[in-house]
Amino acid sequence: MRSPKDFFGPLAVGAPAPVREVPARPSRMIHFFDPSNEKMAAKVPGMVGTVDVLLGNLEDAVKADRKEAARQGLVDIAKATDFGDSTQLWTRVNSLDSPWVLDDLITLVTEIGDKLDVIMVPKVQGPEDIHYVDRILAQLEARAGLTRPILVHAILETARGMANVEAIAGASPRMQGISLGPADLAADRRMKTTRVGGGHPGYLVRQDPATDLGEGVDPVTAERTTYQQDLWHYTIARMVDACAMHGIFPYYGPFGDIKDVVACEDQFRNAFLLGCVGTWSLHPVQVDIAKRVFSPSAEDVAHARRVKEAMGDGTGAVMLDGKMEDDASLKQCLVILELAERLSANDPELADLYAVDAPAAEGEGS
Repeated sequence: MRSPKDFFGPLAVGAPAPVREVPARPSRMIHFFDPSNEKMAAKVPGMVGTVDVLLGNLEDAVKADRKEAARQGLVDIAKATDFGDSTQLWTRVNSLDSPWVLDDLITLVTEIGDKLDVIMVPKVQGPEDIHYVDRILAQLEARAGLTRPILVHAILETARGMANVEAIAGASPRMQGISLGPADLAADRRMKTTRVGGGHPGYLVRQDPATDLGEGVDPVTAERTTYQQDLWHYTIARMVDACAMHGIFPYYGPFGDIKDVVACEDQFRNAFLLGCVGTWSLHPVQVDIAKRVFSPSAEDVAHARRVKEAMGDGTGAVMLDGKMEDDASLKQCLVILELAERLSANDPELADLYAVDAPAAEGEGS
């Protein structure tokens, strides 16, 4: 058993020291692109600064005969592109049981490791998968002479991974976050849905039978209101708890119905309210949705600032607009304010929105 004292020690001679705190950089949307698709790759430089994360995808959406082209395409794009301070470069490598993943890791770390922020690992089953990647990355970082560690992001796509989510979240200092992979997880659980994320009209609750419908009317067969439920509520909530416990970040994954922008926004907002910091975007139309949903509203920021100002030293309780606010309320408000400050630091539009509609209290830092 590894001693807790060694948890933050490098796993290879010459490898950079692991981070003790995951950088809290904006990652509201993780925008996927296929590096083997020349048309798609040509758009990457123009998206720098408009999305928080650009992710070169090497896995599921890339056909087997295009794997090497996708890998080399990502290398070429990374070398030719300046991602600046406001856009991160991530990649999703092939699964650990595939014949391509070792070449993915060796090539990417040694050739563009200085550009890569995060490596997303699909179908993580348990902490042993993270330990495997952790050691290899340390060895490759040492070989490449990197001065900062590349972080790791796990995708929750199997029932075993779900059962081990807490252990996965705490498996390595490299862990940056976890995303929900609803399609693969649904298949592994034998769920009866063919949708990629989102709800299902058959997953519902029904209003109780009425008792005053009159003589001759069967209350059981009479029309009753139904309410569609969220298939992913439990899974997301447990993932959020695991991430919060270990100081890493939870994300919703893909929403496959590109045309249904309303349901997409609903699903993103559910995840945001439960604690997710971002989501995947599979099409440019989803970028703006994610940016809007995963940024706190000006009204919420204004209210949070009022509570912070009213609470003074943070102890006791106050009445504000007829509602009690206490230390627990303040903690909730500080979550909103910290997020607003972090996002507006690199987003002039948000900075203006929060400054105009939610003026800072006297003495509060900008």
